[in-house]
Amino acid sequence: MSIAPVVDWRPAAAVPAPPAIGALPLPVVGGDLTVPLVTGEQVGYVNLDYAASAPCLRAVLDAVTALLPWYSSVHRGAGFASTVTTELYAAARREVGDFIGARAGDTVVFTRNTTDSLNLLAAALPEDTTVVTFASEHHANQLPWRRGRSIVLPVPASADEAIARADDALRGVSSRHGLLAVTGASNVTGELWPLSELAAVAHRRGARVAVDAAQLAPHRAIDLEAIGADYLALSGHKLYAPFGGGVLVGREDWLDAGRPYLAGGGAVRRVTLDGVEWASGAPRHEAGTPNVVGAVSLAAACRALGEVGMSAVAAHEARLLDRVTRGLRAVPGVEQLAMWGPASPRIGVVTFNVQGFHPGVVAAALSAEHGIGVRDGSFCAHPLMSALAGAHAPEVSGGAAVPGAVRVSFGVGTSMADVDRFLGAITDLVARGPRWRYRVDGGRHVPEPDPRPRPALAGLLAGGTTGAVHGLLASDLAPCQALA
Repeated sequence: MSIAPVVDWRPAAAVPAPPAIGALPLPVVGGDLTVPLVTGEQVGYVNLDYAASAPCLRAVLDAVTALLPWYSSVHRGAGFASTVTTELYAAARREVGDFIGARAGDTVVFTRNTTDSLNLLAAALPEDTTVVTFASEHHANQLPWRRGRSIVLPVPASADEAIARADDALRGVSSRHGLLAVTGASNVTGELWPLSELAAVAHRRGARVAVDAAQLAPHRAIDLEAIGADYLALSGHKLYAPFGGGVLVGREDWLDAGRPYLAGGGAVRRVTLDGVEWASGAPRHEAGTPNVVGAVSLAAACRALGEVGMSAVAAHEARLLDRVTRGLRAVPGVEQLAMWGPASPRIGVVTFNVQGFHPGVVAAALSAEHGIGVRDGSFCAHPLMSALAGAHAPEVSGGAAVPGAVRVSFGVGTSMADVDRFLGAITDLVARGPRWRYRVDGGRHVPEPDPRPRPALAGLLAGGTTGAVHGLLASDLAPCQALA
């Protein structure tokens, strides 16, 4: 891959900070962050919420910092900075495609995130297409398909059942086209799906396969040809590149024949008063000025992960996963959630409930009393959570009962010391209970009172950020967000 020599992904002057003990040599921004506790103490922050949004890799920040002085318009600018920016944007497309094993002829479309990518694909499906998916999917891989003809299969009891149900459903599809839309790894339980086997079944039935790789891509090597997937979507913010970029990669024929995702400049070859000749390839679905920073940051993350090796990432997470699961089994009242049992292969995601404790209280106490960030709620996977944790149904806005749980997730910046701090904190919480009072505010459990000072990010936003945050709109805490 060739990149203009004036801008490299990794500036020569950048000196990465040493990784934490037990972590991979991929330092993340904020790895040395300290946070206040309700007791007045300051502690090092333990981020165990990677599955929601992973921290930024230092290499990604370095790439963005190197790019910004050269940032300019793409594709049509005559200036030298525009030339550099255009070359970087094209190089980023190749880098991301290489990272997931895009085939010759595949289209690599830059989007906002996985949700955006799957909505784009849904809009480009040919007429007379039936989509088959599972109730265990993230909402992003369920809701877009409901606009057309779709079949939602029950949560499978095993990987073998998932294959058999997909085969039966696709055999019965009578439409001209079929699409099997599945996740690579569950965002709730972390369990890995049998993608190659599912793709083989789909292709045998004359259908195509779309993979939601939002959780898979940060944890495992991906090769589209080996998997047999026809389309794949992922998010930069889960792949250590939180700059608003995502990608949809896949077969060009449906994307070229589909209606452009957005109508506007850049998506056309020629416009007259009577009609439009639309572009083909990625530009067809990238109308408007693209998010060059997001594309470059995503490519920089792909390069950094590729240089360390995804096998090393998987091995690192396997050690952490073993410590977490063994440690939680030793805590009385903890129930770990899984679709297919504790032995099923998974990425660095563990979801659990504690008997007698609301998951929101567990998450709030871990944060306020121990400086540990986890996730609680339904993780934008309500049907799956109803199947896994139906007995735990916290009330959310509007009075709707949605099952909840606690999720810990980790990645390249997580150390064994982070895991041990979490296990010590959850053991203490279960044995002694919360040491602070908590109340429900907008669907979230929050300390009462909350004396923790907010960071003084002077000048970042009008009004400052010190003191408690007030005046949130009700829409800011919609059910999915409030419990995701």
